[in-house]
Amino acid sequence: MATILEMRNITKEFPGVKALDQVNFQVEAGEIHCLVGENGAGKSTLMKVLSGVFPHGEYDGDILVKDTIQTFKGIKDSEAQGIVIIYQELALIPELPIYENIFLGHEKVSNKIINWNEQIEASERYLDLVNLHVLPATKVKDIGVGKQQLVEIAKALSKDVKILILDEPTAALNDEESLNLLRLLKELKKEGVTSIMITHKLKEVMEIADTVTVLRDGKTVDHMTRAEGTLDQARMIQSMVGREIEDVFPKRQKAAPGDIMLEAMNLTAYHPFLGRDLVKDSSLNVRAGEVVGIAGLMGSGRTELALSIFGNPKNYRVSGTVKIEGKEIAFDRPKKLIDAGVAYVSEDRKGNGLVLIQDVRENITLANLKALVSSLVIDQSEEILVAEKYRKDYNIKTPNIEQKVVNLSGGNQQKVSLAKWLYTQPKVLILDEPTRGIDVGAKYEIYKLINALVERGLAILLISSELPEVLGMSDRVYVMNDGTVAGELPIAEATQEKIMAMATN
Repeated sequence: MATILEMRNITKEFPGVKALDQVNFQVEAGEIHCLVGENGAGKSTLMKVLSGVFPHGEYDGDILVKDTIQTFKGIKDSEAQGIVIIYQELALIPELPIYENIFLGHEKVSNKIINWNEQIEASERYLDLVNLHVLPATKVKDIGVGKQQLVEIAKALSKDVKILILDEPTAALNDEESLNLLRLLKELKKEGVTSIMITHKLKEVMEIADTVTVLRDGKTVDHMTRAEGTLDQARMIQSMVGREIEDVFPKRQKAAPGDIMLEAMNLTAYHPFLGRDLVKDSSLNVRAGEVVGIAGLMGSGRTELALSIFGNPKNYRVSGTVKIEGKEIAFDRPKKLIDAGVAYVSEDRKGNGLVLIQDVRENITLANLKALVSSLVIDQSEEILVAEKYRKDYNIKTPNIEQKVVNLSGGNQQKVSLAKWLYTQPKVLILDEPTRGIDVGAKYEIYKLINALVERGLAILLISSELPEVLGMSDRVYVMNDGTVAGELPIAEATQEKIMAMATN
């Protein structure tokens, strides 16, 4: 295969941080090339350099496409060379139909007038190419995330894509949607499209990659190929984190659990707009010093159950009973649960878990500002001490606590979200997808933190779409199916097969 892309000695600096340090990256035409590394390793930054988000002059080094040096001044320049990037946060306009989204910014124009019929016809062809069988006039908001991802790829194909960059394309997809996307990339490979995929899901890397490049701390540290037989998951992990992780799920000293800290009985949550129950007559409990997993397929009601317990911030019509340490509590507002010692780490850290435009210090103290108030004024000196303590204790990688959270990697954002809630000194901690979209090294740190918290006596409710995570971290597992707790398994009896049987029957 011929080399289609080469990036030589790419260096990119931000204030206080060298994001890329003499990175070399080479891609062969027609291959699927996976770019892996811990959060903050420089993967997304490297692809933003390639796609023109960071224009020529804002970085050092050279980009060569088919042996010709490129000086992209913006995204339009890179797209002119057939380079198209699809971000984890999809760049679609929900209220517009699919065909308008596909050609947004490069409309088919005749005599200075958009030719809508030609756009609709062309959209049908591109939708067929990505195996998405919906009407082009369908609004984007009316299709699921998996189908929206396919619309993004159809949009890329409409730009005559040669190099397709996908940044965490399966992070928000379920297993079926992820498999469909991986199959599509293989089909596009046969059509001559070169793909570069950033992902933390090493199982997908082993399934699809022809070549893997590993970044660590802004540097290229490893290169593996399937053709040479060097593709190895254990080696990949070691290269990513700079050390061996002997056990993906660290062991903890298990003791007999204590008293029941949280008990939910006969919870039902009705969604007025959808006109149906999202949670149906469901009960569970969590004891001090144990991790209780909640497994189930997407849409099974796991998050809705957790939100109903945590004061119902979505305003479902909720009935049932919640007890904290044996005492019944009104659970109609999150503040009442927070005051009772319950904390909830949202699955959507960017949308609901953090205030991205604020700094690390402000986010860490946000949920417990009352502890810092003196004479009706926040004691900023104490706030700084608190934030520094949590930054150090939880190894939050940031130049300083005044860094805006939006500039942190996903793993470090998640640590800030955890620190925010742990500063409330909770007795019960609900973790909703705590490792979604973060790398293996950051996952391991969060798993160790969970173990340490449980050993201190916290009761933890762990919601996860990853069955190995549920099995590796939990003491007991509840399985949800269609809004109902379908069963409970002690960890000694729990298997992926049993859980899936309960989740799908």
